[in-house]
Amino acid sequence: MANNKPNVEVANDAESLAHRSVDFFIEQANKAVAQKGVFHVAISGGHTPQRFYELLGQSDYANKIPWDKMQLFWVDERYVPPESALSNYKLAVDTFLGHVPIPEANVHRILTEFDDLSEAAHNYEQTIRKIFGIDKKKLPKFDLIVLGMGADGHTGSLFPNSYAPFDTEDLACVVYALDNEVARITLTHPVLCEASRLAVLVSGREKAKTLKEVLTSEPDEVRFPIHTLWPVLDKITWLVDSQAATLLR
Repeated sequence: MANNKPNVEVANDAESLAHRSVDFFIEQANKAVAQKGVFHVAISGGHTPQRFYELLGQSDYANKIPWDKMQLFWVDERYVPPESALSNYKLAVDTFLGHVPIPEANVHRILTEFDDLSEAAHNYEQTIRKIFGIDKKKLPKFDLIVLGMGADGHTGSLFPNSYAPFDTEDLACVVYALDNEVARITLTHPVLCEASRLAVLVSGREKAKTLKEVLTSEPDEVRFPIHTLWPVLDKITWLVDSQAATLLR
């Protein structure tokens, strides 16, 4: 276990968690823009951040965000068309991207139109390197990466019983279909660990047992892939609702 104690913020309910998540997002965006004129951020899909994204698209919050200075990426994506209900990109479009003035050129979805998934992962990696202006030997340094955590301890598309949590050579890799799921493209854990800040959003009583085990047990990247982030535990803010935090008290 890292020497650092997890920084956990507990919100009263899912709605409060969404509002706190937006406040955190705005803080990091304006901090980055003030320091270097650009905000590089990667977001995730899933049920937990949906309300957070809906709030991002509402004028009270949206007006506080420097959209023209944002470079927006995705942590992971299911290998489905962008109009699919399973698409993390579509979730963002439906909840906030269609309502805010972010330039189209600043939105970098994971392209899923390639026949070869490896080519798709390579294309995404090339896009990241181009926008960050880095060569093959460097990792991008996102200002913020927004993550979730599944009841099985996965984050992004770094799943138990897959190779992805142990890929240290690539910026993005393919996660082939597991348990009748569709294949995915995901950022690798070295990219996640390089970020200036990470926010992990966790909600729901069904995740309470896993959250307690993840936060209190010795790191085990095989069982809980989110433990690949433990070397940078001090950079992570855990934003958790009271249902997920039930067993932490």
